Order: sequence, then C-alpha cells, then structure tokens
Amino acid sequence: MSTDGRTGSDRVDYTGEGLSEAQAPDAPLLVVQAWLDEAIVRGRERGDVPEPTALSVATVDADGMPDVRTVLMRYLDATGPAFFTGLSSAKGRQLAARPVMAAALTWPSMFRAVRFRGQAHQLDRGLVTDYFRSRPYGSRISAHASAQSSPVAGRAELEQTYRDCEQRWPDHGDPEDVPVPEHWGGFRLVPDSVELWAGRRGRLHDRIVWDRLGPGGLDDPAAWRRGRLQP
Repeated sequence: MSTDGRTGSDRVDYTGEGLSEAQAPDAPLLVVQAWLDEAIVRGRERGDVPEPTALSVATVDADGMPDVRTVLMRYLDATGPAFFTGLSSAKGRQLAARPVMAAALTWPSMFRAVRFRGQAHQLDRGLVTDYFRSRPYGSRISAHASAQSSPVAGRAELEQTYRDCEQRWPDHGDPEDVPVPEHWGGFRLVPDSVELWAGRRGRLHDRIVWDRLGPGGLDDPAAWRRGRLQP
C-alpha cells in the first residue's frame, strides 16, 4: 500500500477511439449528441454507464469560491444543456447572483468527456410546469418536502415532512395532483465554449474545442471557431 498519497499502481492506459478533426463538425451539437446517444445505448446494453446524463455543474458562491455538484441533464438542444432544481437551493441562489456556470458530462468507461462554459438562463415557467407534471408522484412530493440545501435535524424529520406532504396532496393518478412549487425551476447553460475530450494511449489525448464567435446555436457553424488544445 502506498504511504505517500500516490495511486500509481492504479494507472490505466486509456484505449479510447480518440477524436480527429475529420470527426469534428464546424459546430459542436452533432458530435455532442452522438456521444450522448452512444453513452445511453452503452449504459443500457453493457451497464458500465449507469447515469449517462449525469452533469457536473460548477457555480460561484458569494465569496468567489467555486461550488460543484452533480445533477441530471434533462434537455440538450441547440441552445445548450438544461436541468431542473430548487431555485432556493445553493446553486439556485448562486446562479441568481452570478449567472455563469461550467458543466461536464463524463463517461470514464468510454474515455470521453464534454465540457461546457457559459451563461446561465432560468427556464421558462411553462417548460418547468410541463416537466414537473411528467415526474413520478414521489418525485413531485419530494420537491415540496425538501427545502433543498437547507439544514435538517435528521432523516426522521425529512421523512415526516414527506408523509405530511403525501397527506396534503394524495395520489389520484393525475399529473396535477401535486402543484408545482414556487421555488422549483431550472436553468439552461448557453455555452461560450464547448470542449470534447477523448482519452488516448500514452496520455496523448484529443481535446477539440469550439469557442463562440457570435450569436447562434450549437448547430450553427457561423457561431463557432473550432480548434485543438494540447493534452
């Protein structure tokens, strides 16, 4: 066992397929979506990508410190990735104060990752309502029972609050059985840069990056400049 904090014996030589310029279009959406689709299929067929839409989201707190956590990406389109959360949570408050964030999708078994950096935009209330009503009953109740990111005395208190909410809004099988909480919403990251990382043998990885040149979606070649970064 190492006594100096190193884990050199755990080194793995990355055997990914890589990413060439010929495989990278002038706008990033097509390849990002293709990678995501492959991760979803691989997770279903091989089981080594258990949460392919797990998105690490970094924000900045009131002291200027970075803060990161993992959410589930629920949308990816030409505007950017989007997720839902409590607006009064730590991330919700931080994004209200400084509407910038970075996010990453990481699939270690595929030796692939996607990074986004850009501006945070709160999701339209209609989209939030439609998505909330599509959630399972228990998830809708949890949105009321949990004051996300706030301290709680213990698990018992949290579970009692959940039971109280179940009694207040019983399940009759109607999507409108549980109202949308005022404090529940979501954010979309509108990227200024997108980077695709593909692991290669000998640590000579591929890093293809798209930097924004002007307005336009992730599918608009005129909005982006593509380049390569050294690994």
